[in-house]
Amino acid sequence: MTAIPTSATATTEAATAEQQEMIRQSAADFARTHIAPHVMEWDEAQHFPRPLFHQLGEYGFMGVLVPEEYGGTGLGYNAYITVIDEIAQVCGSIGLSVAAHNSLCTNHILMFGNEEQKQKYLPKLATGEHLGAWGLTEPNTGSDAGRMRTVAERQEDGSYILNGAKNFITHGISGEVAVVIARTGELLDSHGMTAFIVERGDAGFRGGKKEDKLGMRASETAEIIFENCHLPADRVLGEVGEGFIQSMKILDGGRISIAALSLGIAKGAMQAALAYSKEREQFGKAISRFQSIAFKLSDMATEIEASELLTRNAGKLKDAGAPVTRESAMAKLYASETSVRVANEAVQIFGGYGFTKDYPVEKFYRDCKLCTIGEGTSEIQRLVISRMLLK
Repeated sequence: MTAIPTSATATTEAATAEQQEMIRQSAADFARTHIAPHVMEWDEAQHFPRPLFHQLGEYGFMGVLVPEEYGGTGLGYNAYITVIDEIAQVCGSIGLSVAAHNSLCTNHILMFGNEEQKQKYLPKLATGEHLGAWGLTEPNTGSDAGRMRTVAERQEDGSYILNGAKNFITHGISGEVAVVIARTGELLDSHGMTAFIVERGDAGFRGGKKEDKLGMRASETAEIIFENCHLPADRVLGEVGEGFIQSMKILDGGRISIAALSLGIAKGAMQAALAYSKEREQFGKAISRFQSIAFKLSDMATEIEASELLTRNAGKLKDAGAPVTRESAMAKLYASETSVRVANEAVQIFGGYGFTKDYPVEKFYRDCKLCTIGEGTSEIQRLVISRMLLK
């Protein structure tokens, strides 16, 4: 098993077919060796395997989008989609954590940080030495982010005092670095929010309640709390007042991540159902020979293929620096809804066994639902798409 190649051997825009296969095989081997043996153990205990992410960093999976000069592999979204896809085929929880670390916290600093911030934070994030978190959502403001209550008050010396809380934050307890969006202006003002870098250990910053979840149970989700948290002026990420606008751009890439995550979960569920349908016999023949089952499999395969094409197209545009708001929303919407349909049909194919923890499809079924909610619900994706169409 080898680490994924760097951008010195694979271009940022698109890896060659051979390089792409190397990346796929590396991620698949890692997932099979280091993740698969522990999937249900971690899920049952809601255990977040922090040391695993050091290993993921050693193989280049924690800095796929980060240029080599900052310690990453600089491979771009085509390779990144492959990594998330392969890991999620084995465990959606670990795929989710890798995705959130790469596309949210790390990518926000990469896209909007100054050179000093990039040099300080990206190398440790890209190697997995540090784990990243990203805070936008609050208890009373999910899709309605403009009404956030977390406030950053500017002091005379240019520093800021943060007060408030964020919830549903991946790595809210374990993350060493968090990018947090706080209100610095008026409510509902798109220029009234600012992004800040917060470090674990900053006085007044702490993790709160860890969520007890239906699925994705090995990925840590928790609230983060700010109580007179003092941040020096150099923790402002980008320009004051640009936090909301930055977040919308980050979410364009984040939706590609969730599409890739959805794709992997769907593939994992279908592979399990396909294998079972060939082994399980009823009325003297494999159930895959019955048209009712064969048609389910054909629909699953077709929708997965369409999801991958949408996701790869969005990744290609992102690598090219083109606008991707519509395409990433389409990919996220279709792939996440496909993941739910495929997992549901996989459980149906397994019958009663699909409802037990002796087989993997019940976990795919529990994990997939988050993909239609996180980083913008399906309803929000439809809103984004329709607004783009009606411009």
